[in-house]
Amino acid sequence: MAGGVASGTGTTREARSPVTTEPAFVRGLLITLALLFLSLFLFLPIVAVFAQALEKGIGVYLASITEPNAWAAIQLTMLTTAIVVPVNIAFGLAAAWAIAKFEFKGKNLLITLIDLPFTVSPVISGLIFVLLFGLHGWLGGWLSDMNIQIIFAVPGIILATLFVTLPFVARELIPLMQSQGTEEEETALVLGASGWQTFWRVTLPNIKWGLLYGVILCSARAMGEFGAVSVVSGHIRGLTNTMTLHVEILYNEYNFTAAFAVASLLTFLALITLVVKSLIEWRSRRQAELEEQAAVEGDGQ
Repeated sequence: MAGGVASGTGTTREARSPVTTEPAFVRGLLITLALLFLSLFLFLPIVAVFAQALEKGIGVYLASITEPNAWAAIQLTMLTTAIVVPVNIAFGLAAAWAIAKFEFKGKNLLITLIDLPFTVSPVISGLIFVLLFGLHGWLGGWLSDMNIQIIFAVPGIILATLFVTLPFVARELIPLMQSQGTEEEETALVLGASGWQTFWRVTLPNIKWGLLYGVILCSARAMGEFGAVSVVSGHIRGLTNTMTLHVEILYNEYNFTAAFAVASLLTFLALITLVVKSLIEWRSRRQAELEEQAAVEGDGQ
């Protein structure tokens, strides 16, 4: 009996992470350094944004975010996000389904193209759109004859934002769907399910948390994008300024209170995004733990 206990204790000690054997003062020092770093580079800037925004009172704050140009920038940002996110969802699902479930020529090329926005500077991507759709661009003359304006207009902002957010949903779903394999889909098809039934009842429930995570990241990037939209927007007040561009203009005009007021809205949206992201991560981990526990109990029976 004593030997068994000793053996069990030894096993527990061997499985214990080396981190738990560090002295208490070392753990405390590391935690303190992490908290100081977060306070200096995260918490203090957030507090400073809201403090500057409310420096002249709530009345000035509300007036700064409801004046026509600011309101137009908020609406344009929300409109762009509302268009870009569904398009990214459709593309991400289609690309992940094709890459994870099928073998075809050009698969590696498709993956490379999906990653392209991560490797290209947003400013460069904006310049590419100007080269393509600008008045003196490759398609500029034809677009002008058709009375279609893309650059320095809302379509250009949507296209630029769509380009920089393209990988987020797909990149979350591809490894997830690859790890799940194709057995469940093949079983559903053998049992007589159609392609759409298989997708809605088998594939989508298995990837829902990864999909939501990708949507959150895509939405955050769409609302906060600056470089690409700065190139293609033309900075026209009330027409082509998103929230980030409006903040830049106000700050350059030394209208600091209004600039920080609009910036505080972006910060607030970012915080909401962070909370939702954390909840999704927690829910995903919890579901994985419950599934693992159920599998262990099933093996035990």
